[in-house]
Amino acid sequence: MKRRRFVQKSTLVYLSTLLGTDIVFGKIMPADYTPVALQDPDPFKMFNKDSEMEILNDKPWNIESKAHLLNDAVTPNKYMFIRNNGRIPEEIDEDKWKVHFDGESIMEETTFTLKELKENFKHHTYQLTLECGGNGRSEFNPPAKGNQWSTGAVSCATWTGIRLRDVLKHVGVKEDAVYLGYHAADTHLSGDPSKEPISRGVPMQKAYQEETLLAFKMNGDKIPLAHGFPIRLVAGGWPASASGKWINRISIRNIVHDGAKMGGDSYRVPRNPVEPGAVVEDKDMRIIESMPVKSLITYPKSGAILTLGQTLNISGHAWAGELEVSAMEYSIDFGATWTKAQLQKPVNRLAWQQFSAKVSFPKKGYYEVWAKATDANGNSQPMVVPGWNPKGYLNNACHRIAVKIS
Repeated sequence: MKRRRFVQKSTLVYLSTLLGTDIVFGKIMPADYTPVALQDPDPFKMFNKDSEMEILNDKPWNIESKAHLLNDAVTPNKYMFIRNNGRIPEEIDEDKWKVHFDGESIMEETTFTLKELKENFKHHTYQLTLECGGNGRSEFNPPAKGNQWSTGAVSCATWTGIRLRDVLKHVGVKEDAVYLGYHAADTHLSGDPSKEPISRGVPMQKAYQEETLLAFKMNGDKIPLAHGFPIRLVAGGWPASASGKWINRISIRNIVHDGAKMGGDSYRVPRNPVEPGAVVEDKDMRIIESMPVKSLITYPKSGAILTLGQTLNISGHAWAGELEVSAMEYSIDFGATWTKAQLQKPVNRLAWQQFSAKVSFPKKGYYEVWAKATDANGNSQPMVVPGWNPKGYLNNACHRIAVKIS
C-alpha cells in the first residue's frame, strides 16, 4: 500500500526512474494512473489472504473464498471475502480517528474519538455471519451485472466492539427516527471527493439490536485494513453492505437513508416475482433486509473419490439471516429423497451453525451431495436458483458437491 501511495504522488520523471526506462506516451497517461508494472504485485500478501482465494476485481478490490476454505467454525482473516465499492483509505491514524453523529433525528450532534468510544462504552463480542447480497450471482441467467460471486462471499468471524444502541442512547434520538445511515473514509473510484462509493444503513430497529456493533476487533485482534480498520459497523444476518467499513460519520435519519447504493437496483430486489430479464420499475423494488436461509458444504472439497463401502463424512455451515436454522438435510439422489443431518445450535444469535453427516452410497458411480437448510419459520432452500432479479441478489439455492465412488 505504501508503494501505491508513493506512485500516485510521483511525477512522470520519477515513475520513469522507478521503471528504469522512459514511459512512452507517458504525457497522456491519466494523472492518477499507476502503471501496471508498479502496481501492488501480490494481493494475497497485501491482504494476508490464502493463495487459493479468487480475485474477482482489483478496482475496487473484491476477493472471494471457496467453499472448502470456509470449514473453520470461526472464519480466519485469510479466508474472509473482501467486498469493496471504492478505494481503501490510506494513512489511517487510529489515535486521531473520530466518529461524528448527526442527522435530522439526533438530539445533539456529537463527535467521539475512537479512544472515547472504546473507553466510555461497554465492550461486547459476538460471532456474526456476514454475507454479500450478491453471493451466488454467477448462477443467474440472464447474467446480472456485477462481480460474479460464486459461493464464497460469506464469513462468520468474531467481532468485538460497543453496541450501537448504547451510543445512540447517549447522544439522544428523536421519536421520528426511522433509519440510520453510515458514511466512511473510503473514496470513490473516480477520485471525485464529492462522491461516496457507498453509504448505506439499517432501520432503527436493526440499529437497536444488541448484536449490532461498532466493532474495532476481529477475531480478537485489530480489524485488518481491508475489513474496516479502525472501526466499522457490523449488522449480522443482513447483506454485508449494511455493515459499513472505516466508519467516520453516522446519521440518524427521519427518512429511509438516501445515501449511495440505497436506491435503484443496488441491494434491492423486486417486491413481486418477475420474469428473467424483466425491467422493474423503481416503485416495485424493495431494500434487502434479512438474508434468506442458506447452507454450504465445506468438507470435503468437491470432487472427492471414495471406494465402494467407504462412508463420506461431510460438514458445513448453515445460516438464516435474522432467524435460526431449525433443520439440516442432505440428498444423494438430486433431491428425490432427503436424510437428516446433525445440526448444532449457534454460539449466539446471528452466528452460523455447523452441520455434519455420515453419507453412504449404494453402488459405484457419480453422485452429487446436496445440502438443504430450513429456518425457524419453515422456509427451506430452493433446489434451483430462486427468483431472478436485476442485480442477481439472494441466491440461496442448495449447495452441492461432486463425489465419485470407484
